[in-house]
Amino acid sequence: MSDVNYKDIIEKGIWSNNAALVQVLGLCPLLAVSSTVVNALGLGLATLLVLTTTNSAVSLLRHYVSDAIRLPAFVMIIASAVTCIELLMKAFTYELYQILGLFIPLIVTNCAVLGRADAFASKHKLTPAAVDGFMMGLGFLLVLVCVGAVRELLGTGHIFSDMHLLFGEPARNWQLNVFGADYPNMIFALLPPGAFIVVGFLIALKNIIDAQIKKRVESRKTETVKGSKRVRTTGSVA
Repeated sequence: MSDVNYKDIIEKGIWSNNAALVQVLGLCPLLAVSSTVVNALGLGLATLLVLTTTNSAVSLLRHYVSDAIRLPAFVMIIASAVTCIELLMKAFTYELYQILGLFIPLIVTNCAVLGRADAFASKHKLTPAAVDGFMMGLGFLLVLVCVGAVRELLGTGHIFSDMHLLFGEPARNWQLNVFGADYPNMIFALLPPGAFIVVGFLIALKNIIDAQIKKRVESRKTETVKGSKRVRTTGSVA
């Protein structure tokens, strides 16, 4: 497939085919880990790196893997990428790795990763496959961070706490106390049911925006041209 529309790949990855809001994939980590921004950002970056490297590897090997072993080979590639990311997190962000725990290895079972490898990377060259993986991962990361920010803000009254777990000691003072010290913590927002509600509102917001965009496009198509018009008459005029 030589004709690749990178603008379409970017738009689908971030918006119209977003893994979390449209495909509704990867909900297990999305709901369980997104209680704070730093947790969501850590898992989102790990997923983005896995998607990008997996798509790239699958694209490079697409002519050498037969259909009979295609899916097992893809799973092995994904597992290898996840293992590398897991080792890197152990080496450089060990405390955050301990918090995320089992959800880093569970990236292997994320249907979005295997789905992009099979549906796109196995049919395209390296560059578009890598871009598709990156944009799909970025779309998932943005949703994770949005959910984490809303839950952390509603649950604790502050945001960007413990950012030093990912960015080191200089980020220790990044925390913003938005609602002040007297804010009564909303524990419900930090629990999985709170995550369900936040994700539901985000999906509803996206659907509203899509409906408004579609309405505007249709209204522009049906706009009448202003000014004088040429009228055709048939038959005889007395």
